[in-house]
Amino acid sequence: MSDTGETPVVTAQMAEGGASGPALVRPDEDCAFVIFGASGDLTGRKLIPALYNLFCQGLLPPGFAVVGYAVTPMTDAEFRGAMREHVKASSEVLAFRPRLWDQFVPCLHYVTAGFDAPEGYRELGRRLAAVDAAHGTGGNRLFYMATAPRFFGPIVERLQEHGLAEGGHGGASWTRLVVEKPFGTDLASARALNESLHRVFAEDQIYRIDHYLGKETVQNLLAFRFANTIMEPIWNCHYVDHVQITAAETLGVEHRGGYYDQAGVLRDMFQNHLFQLLALVAMEPPVRYEGQIVRDRKADVLRAVVPLDPRNLAEQAVRGQYGPGHGMPGYRQEPDVAPDSHTETFAALKLMVDNWRWADTPFYLRSGKRMPKKQTLIAIQFKRVPHLFFDTTADDQIEPNVLAIRIQPDEGISLTLGAKSPGPEMHVRQMQMNFSYSAAFGEFPATAYETLLLDVMQGDLTLFNRSDTVDLSWELLAPVLDAWQSAPSADPFPNYPAGTWGPPAADALLARDGRAWKTDSTLPGHQE
Repeated sequence: MSDTGETPVVTAQMAEGGASGPALVRPDEDCAFVIFGASGDLTGRKLIPALYNLFCQGLLPPGFAVVGYAVTPMTDAEFRGAMREHVKASSEVLAFRPRLWDQFVPCLHYVTAGFDAPEGYRELGRRLAAVDAAHGTGGNRLFYMATAPRFFGPIVERLQEHGLAEGGHGGASWTRLVVEKPFGTDLASARALNESLHRVFAEDQIYRIDHYLGKETVQNLLAFRFANTIMEPIWNCHYVDHVQITAAETLGVEHRGGYYDQAGVLRDMFQNHLFQLLALVAMEPPVRYEGQIVRDRKADVLRAVVPLDPRNLAEQAVRGQYGPGHGMPGYRQEPDVAPDSHTETFAALKLMVDNWRWADTPFYLRSGKRMPKKQTLIAIQFKRVPHLFFDTTADDQIEPNVLAIRIQPDEGISLTLGAKSPGPEMHVRQMQMNFSYSAAFGEFPATAYETLLLDVMQGDLTLFNRSDTVDLSWELLAPVLDAWQSAPSADPFPNYPAGTWGPPAADALLARDGRAWKTDSTLPGHQE
């Protein structure tokens, strides 16, 4: 420990000669990007800003156009004006450059029609033919479902009926379908949705997008694990005591009360984001970085998770709902939320992965709204040393090593180690080796949507969910969802104040095993 009383921090530097910024590649093939629900929040807040950023970096193919489709009446000029305001206001656009916008905006087009209106799809077909001629998009079609899930099936059926699912130029080109979450609300609805999509599109044409998988730090999990020989020998039950995955949000439900009150945190966060992080942490090494192979290994993890036992659910699952606290309203006071709602805004699960690598190593997952801090953190705690021969005192900090992977914010990786503090006597202190993305690579501009949209245009399925993993994740959640639905008042709600780390039962879930939840503020070397 330094004479200032602060825990020492060791900062990792990028090796000399390393490049900064994201390594993104422009797609080879031209395409028309059709957005269903183009008047909605997702298009203006995420999709168009991401496409504009790609354009500014020279990463869109030479032949490219956007055709928005929605029921809100707009002309091309009105759509372009609305998108301009969204891009100017976006925090994800590094800089709005009027000259570049003027070059980008001619590729934006708009069709006004209902999602089930035959005349709308006839007009869409005419517009796509015109786009092919004017922009050289080559008949390639990328259909993006930025709509409520109930419209996915009808839209796909109408595309087939009007000959748009085969692409342009007599079917000699490609078509791809991007589907946003939530993908179903339970196992039965997810399977029904898959069946409706598969009647028109093959599995390798369907891109089930999860923006978490486009984050640089999430992708770096694979590089960190499999590009460093020192990691693989200790990445198993022989050395790892347990794994924690936390996805905490400071916000409440905001304008999503109507949706969230029907979903809850299990459907909103666990079925997709957290289970995907679990799969990346626990997966076996793939033989190649290739879509089907990587997704095979991720599916193997979900198949190996031991199903939760409804008879012993209290020992494996905790739910919570935030009430008023720290000057913030409770969940039941949020707009469009039922005043007696039993929807969970917090959940924690203890899962076991029953395979050779992870036998008897628990994985603790938690997510909640109205937490003290926005944070997505993977904490891998290693086992204690088998024999400690130092003469320790109460001041010594002999703690297990912890590898912390910070997904957001302050993206990076840290490792806590025990080290001797200066002086004539042997005193062990905790120190932290820290790798920071911003320090090593600078401000990398690529957002998750930029990365994923490029992957769709390139036909790369690696970072997208496959139908079997969707099924597996719903199968794992089914016992919890069923039990909580059948006993909505088993836990009195609300049971944690807004601005805290969840209900006391979540702490007890780990305390029974002699463990405690970790946040970046509990790790040595943390600085606010």
